[in-house]
Amino acid sequence: MKKAEFYKDARRGGNGPYEGVVVIEATTSWAGPMAGCILADFGARVVKVEQPAGEVMRRLPLGIPGSDLMIQHETVNRNKQNVSLNLQKPEGREIFLKLCAEADILIENFRPGTLSAWGLGYADVAAVKPDIVYVSISGYGQFGPMSERACYDPIAQNYCGWTSLNGDPKGGPMKAPTFLGDDLAGLHGALGAMAALRHRDRTGEGQHVDVSLVDSLLYTCNGHLTAGALGLDIPKTGNEYLMATPVNEFRCADGNVFIGLLLDSHWTVLAKLMGHEDISQLALHARLARREELNGIVGAWCAEHTVEFVVEAAAQVGLAATRVNTFKDVAAEAHIASRDMLQTTQLSDGIEVPLTGPSVKFSRTPTRIRNAAPTVGQDNEEVLGRLGYSAADIERLIRERRI
Repeated sequence: MKKAEFYKDARRGGNGPYEGVVVIEATTSWAGPMAGCILADFGARVVKVEQPAGEVMRRLPLGIPGSDLMIQHETVNRNKQNVSLNLQKPEGREIFLKLCAEADILIENFRPGTLSAWGLGYADVAAVKPDIVYVSISGYGQFGPMSERACYDPIAQNYCGWTSLNGDPKGGPMKAPTFLGDDLAGLHGALGAMAALRHRDRTGEGQHVDVSLVDSLLYTCNGHLTAGALGLDIPKTGNEYLMATPVNEFRCADGNVFIGLLLDSHWTVLAKLMGHEDISQLALHARLARREELNGIVGAWCAEHTVEFVVEAAAQVGLAATRVNTFKDVAAEAHIASRDMLQTTQLSDGIEVPLTGPSVKFSRTPTRIRNAAPTVGQDNEEVLGRLGYSAADIERLIRERRI
């Protein structure tokens, strides 16, 4: 399908399928901001409430060359508005509740009990907005014996068992190179918000949505929690799969490729491509028994050719193979450009950078990066003005460090 054909019925001028939904986001770091980012990318009006000093992600690397801004912060806080509020001050609490009274969704990712202690928990917000969808994202969840413990992404990865299977089979446990638990919790937070909002629209009932990093990781571990409950040992496989082979990285004359064969028919095609028709009819059970031998055969064939040859030859016969890319490599790929996964955006300091674009494509309600991550309090005047605060009121609040 051509890109133009996919978007032929697109509505122009809109922000996305969630346009009209109002989200208040009281978050820091990554999991909460990621949930807000997804909804903002989908077109919701997301107002991030940030402490006047700015949250920690504004100061954590990777830095953007020639700028004081940080890639992670700019990535996860685009398409939002920003209001600075000291939520521990009575006037900050009052303003926050006024914002919530006009919102559909609230997202927060403080340690359980923190916002309640400030008078901003679910019961407090529901008192001014009974049908609010209140999404809480935390390490261990809102209830349970460990719910009040501090938890960050690598802690959740290690607690839930994920790291025990990651990395080289001969090595120790290893965390993911990205904020995997935060990303998944943010994704589940956005999904939970959307599901609860659907329920509210049908029934008029708001609710508290509880999302934890640990639960989100376990949910997406391919049933390994069940295997653990049954007392089964799960082997550490590195680049290989338990249920299929050859699935591995192989060295070519000028780089590495990754080849993944899941079906018997795939192996038949590859064996013939390599000139090994004598073993082309090996069924899965036979291939698993001869895993090392077959890896050696595929490895020897790859070593005789370039990466481009292997990848293109595989593509021609319908097999799955790719160059093992770095992020620098893939950023230059024509396919990535065609998918709008890098979108040139002018940041708050005037510098233009290619930011990672929205992942989901909507044929009728296209999404895009509409605005860069705002500075702290950038939208105070507009947002507080909607609540009835005058310019003099806002100036006083700034002077008294309420915002």
